[in-house]
Amino acid sequence: MSSGSYPSIFRAWTRSSSLLFNSLIEANRAAVATFGVSADQETPTEERITPNATLEEWNTKRSIREDGTLSVDDSIQFSKTLSEMDVVRFATASGDTNPLHLDAEKAKETRFEGQIVHGILASGLISAALARLPGDVIYLSQDVEFLRPIPIGEYTSAYVEVAENLGGNRYRLITQVLTDDEQIAIDGEATILIDESPN
Repeated sequence: MSSGSYPSIFRAWTRSSSLLFNSLIEANRAAVATFGVSADQETPTEERITPNATLEEWNTKRSIREDGTLSVDDSIQFSKTLSEMDVVRFATASGDTNPLHLDAEKAKETRFEGQIVHGILASGLISAALARLPGDVIYLSQDVEFLRPIPIGEYTSAYVEVAENLGGNRYRLITQVLTDDEQIAIDGEATILIDESPN
């Protein structure tokens, strides 16, 4: 092969690589669009969630002393509807694209007879409840048992109750995620450490 043929081979390789790269970009955009998320769209700054945000659809019930100290039997309940958009956003963020969560037709053929919420997304409501405890909550451990599925669109609650003061600002908690009819979907325990919030 003569040295003069290299530029044409290089141009052909560059062109084909560019076409392949562009088609991969388009395929990626199509896949992301399938999940209902625009690849070119960023959340405007004013719509981003802030540490003190409270959305209308979020409901919180608490039984904690006014001075903010925790004691055994204190509890927090955080509730919201786990929507299809929540499931899509979680799938996009985590990469968990199991058809049980995203494909209505395939999900109908499973034991659940329809789409269900990711178990980890549902258990994330426990973390949401913990975020409403006084001070800075540090998760040390979480044990969970998945007892029943949660359908998409279900009004779901995380219930957290202080079971034991372990000393040193550490607490053992009973943690549950409940369906709209108050059936236990996720059962377990957590251990947390609470630091005082900086002023």
